[in-house]
Amino acid sequence: MALSKAPQPTVVESMRPSDLDAVMEIERVSFRSPWSRQVFLEEQGRDWARIDVLRDSSTGRVFAFANYWLVCDEIHILNLATHPRHRRCGHASRLIAHIVDYARREVCRTVTLEARRSNSAALRVYRRFAFRAIGVRPNYYAEDQEDAIVMALDLG
Repeated sequence: MALSKAPQPTVVESMRPSDLDAVMEIERVSFRSPWSRQVFLEEQGRDWARIDVLRDSSTGRVFAFANYWLVCDEIHILNLATHPRHRRCGHASRLIAHIVDYARREVCRTVTLEARRSNSAALRVYRRFAFRAIGVRPNYYAEDQEDAIVMALDLG
């Protein structure tokens, strides 16, 4: 049975403790070196860290998540992922828009992130939001020595 790609009513909100299993599953199927449960628990305990989820408002199912830090006047996106069964539905864009809106409310100057050089889908979506490449971190991803493209969105 194919999953429907029809838009679903969704909401972005802070991750609840009951969302951790869903976030861990998205993490596991999305990244070559997924973060551990402990890392997510540590992130939840940091005053400067946020983990937001995109959930179906009727079922409560989590489709995507973003982990980002507010440090002084900058937002740094550490992790953003959509479950593979729900990709290409605009969920990542919805989370990015949410983060950019949050950054503006917090009067941030910039939003930064690193993305794998080979992750053309992610690079494309970030460019649609006017992120620009500002550098390269050689061999940033330890498991395969892939470079990271450092991107920034200037907010004024």
